[in-house]
Amino acid sequence: MARDPHRRESRRTRSRRQNPDGTMSLRDHLYDLRHRLTLAIAFLAVGAIFGYFWWAWEIWPNGSLSKIMLEPYCSLPPNTRPPGPCTLLQTTPFEGFLVRLKVGLGAGAVLTSPLWLYQIWAFIAPGLYNKERKFARRFVLFASVLFVAGAFLAYYVVPQGLEVVVGFGGEVFTTFFKADEYFSFILVMLLIFGVSFELPLVIVMLNQTGVLPYEKLKRWRRGFFFGLFVFAAVATPGTDPFSMLALAIAMVLLFEVAVQIARVHDKRKAKLEAGGEEDYSTLDDDEVSTLNLDNTRAEDEQPSPTPASPPDRPKSSGYDDVT
Repeated sequence: MARDPHRRESRRTRSRRQNPDGTMSLRDHLYDLRHRLTLAIAFLAVGAIFGYFWWAWEIWPNGSLSKIMLEPYCSLPPNTRPPGPCTLLQTTPFEGFLVRLKVGLGAGAVLTSPLWLYQIWAFIAPGLYNKERKFARRFVLFASVLFVAGAFLAYYVVPQGLEVVVGFGGEVFTTFFKADEYFSFILVMLLIFGVSFELPLVIVMLNQTGVLPYEKLKRWRRGFFFGLFVFAAVATPGTDPFSMLALAIAMVLLFEVAVQIARVHDKRKAKLEAGGEEDYSTLDDDEVSTLNLDNTRAEDEQPSPTPASPPDRPKSSGYDDVT
């Protein structure tokens, strides 16, 4: 009887889950990679479908995806945009469909990020040590929080930036935005702010591993500040100074928080080393322990004392033997 290939593939996948030490053949790794990628793409597709329908679906009052994304444009002064309803310009027949699909995919990717990120984590985790898994869990958690915080900041900064840019022309110009260019600008701003907020997390992780100590951060602080302002000026797609300053100031504050965390970590590590105690959290799982067990081993190897022999009985006289 021929074997079912789907059953054999599912057995390989289950063996990966039941064998967390990662000891698998190359073929099994490739099967598991295909399985994880298929699930991740499926979650992204489900999120894109939900975002596509959310475009016109008001989950709460004025809570449709299109109105949320149009809010920065609609908040411009009335004299700087066309009169009437707050709408964008469509220049090609399929521009509306493509924009709706693009925005829906972006929103769906954010909403389903825990699901498809878990697939990546499930493929990588079996090859890591326990200590590295703990660091990776913290990294994923704080990275998600920082990315969302950066995206929220960008969403509230974009209206002020647009108002500054549009206000350069005074009342002479009327602003007409193409739908594709406007939504691409919003998505790029959200992405840039979200990724930029990951900088302090990277610094903290490098400090935890000993690659970037606090002394170097302290010496390079001014250079880092200058580089962050240059990065903000280059990375922001708009020409307004408001969004550039908002991104630069936020990154400087987060960088300073990361520096202080590194200072506390290095101070605690130096205190442990000065006290003769070793920080065992930095050791690998398969590294030999440095505990001094020589004295304990010597005590264990000492021969146990022999019990005292009973006292000799006195010699009996000849009369005791006479019956």
